[in-house]
Amino acid sequence: MPVRIYGIQAAQAAMLRAVNAARPGDGLQAALKEAAPVAHRYAVAITHVDTGALKASHKIALHPTRAEIYLDPAARRSDGRQPAVYGPFEHARGGSHAFYQRVVDERANEIGDAAARGLQRYLRG
Repeated sequence: MPVRIYGIQAAQAAMLRAVNAARPGDGLQAALKEAAPVAHRYAVAITHVDTGALKASHKIALHPTRAEIYLDPAARRSDGRQPAVYGPFEHARGGSHAFYQRVVDERANEIGDAAARGLQRYLRG
């Protein structure tokens, strides 16, 4: 009895999209573009405010296989102090001061969900 396979071309096209999704600049980039702003927004929201410079100095950099959220080394307060210099000390105080650790601890699921949405949008074409 002959066997018929239906939808093989659609399955192959979907598999190709899935393989391409893991390549830099394709699906992975789509996931990063969705996830990084979620992490950035939360880091900004929970950073303690003195002058506002530390809160304002959080930046996003997208790379082919990763995203970074970091304190902008060019940022300066009105008194000349640099958030990129004193920010790590603030973070190291721990607890509610540890803004980047809190992003991971408190928003990992939300960030992962955002990445999944970006990847799903890419795979749907």
